[in-house]
Amino acid sequence: MASQPFAGSPAAPLPMPPAENLPPAAPPPGRAPQLRLGVACLVGATVIFAFQDGITKYLASHYPIPFIVMVRYWAFALFAIALVARKPGGVRAATRSKRPILQSLRALLLVSEIGLVALAFRHMGLAEVQSIFAVYPLLVMAMAIVLLGERVGWRRWVATGVGFIGLLIIVRPGVGTFEPAALYSLASATMYALYTVLTRMVSADDSAGTTFLYTGVVGAILVTLFGGAHWTAMSGIDWGWMALLALFGMSSHFLLIKALEYAPASVLQPYNYLSLVWSGIVGYLVFNNIPDLATFIGGAVIVASGLYVLYRDRKVKGLR
Repeated sequence: MASQPFAGSPAAPLPMPPAENLPPAAPPPGRAPQLRLGVACLVGATVIFAFQDGITKYLASHYPIPFIVMVRYWAFALFAIALVARKPGGVRAATRSKRPILQSLRALLLVSEIGLVALAFRHMGLAEVQSIFAVYPLLVMAMAIVLLGERVGWRRWVATGVGFIGLLIIVRPGVGTFEPAALYSLASATMYALYTVLTRMVSADDSAGTTFLYTGVVGAILVTLFGGAHWTAMSGIDWGWMALLALFGMSSHFLLIKALEYAPASVLQPYNYLSLVWSGIVGYLVFNNIPDLATFIGGAVIVASGLYVLYRDRKVKGLR
């Protein structure tokens, strides 16, 4: 997705913290207004994601993708530095990581994921890309079992299998309508899932400020190493679109941060699927792209599977 501004893909779902650390979904007395405000912030972010994806699709069709990702990351790095500078200890304290190699690997994964999503947008409609990317939470569950030692019951495994059936409905491998570019979206979802699991791993040793700073600054350095060779002259209006893309990236991430301040991730996660709706609307209005029936059916299967996995996870952990 692809693409959460820079917490993931331009419209990727929120990274979920370990289930055992999630606060109860049922609010204590007086917290309902805060939860509604958190949901409103997240819904606002998903709307921005859709416009962000549309701009990314337009720019990716006219300019080298490494160049686009590089300029976006420059803006993101400045945003990360400004945000961390306000925290106790400032930037200097945030640079001290107990797991710098893992943090750098996370940054590399996210840079690559964003580039792959942009490449998918170049060849496919917004809704098609986001429908495939929606398998990301299911991939997180599978990877968490291997890398984090989490235990998952048979019901969630069945739901995951159903979700991948939905993916096959969209991709249709071996059929004449198969779109090879769908593999870009699937690869980006896989990378973002691994990025999310690694985020859980580093969170045990590093602060959120350190993780955020490494994501932005190390990512900007990495993408500049190969993006600089793709520097391209842009028209004045396209520089305006690039600036708007960077602004959307920062504002959507700010809304994500505020959403998590007001509501737990377990409450917010289902609303991330609204990105599919907004992307479909923007894709139709701007690019005249109408998803086919297979995309609608497959997307619905994937979303339903993801919501059921979330429901079972909350029930097993005793969350309401």
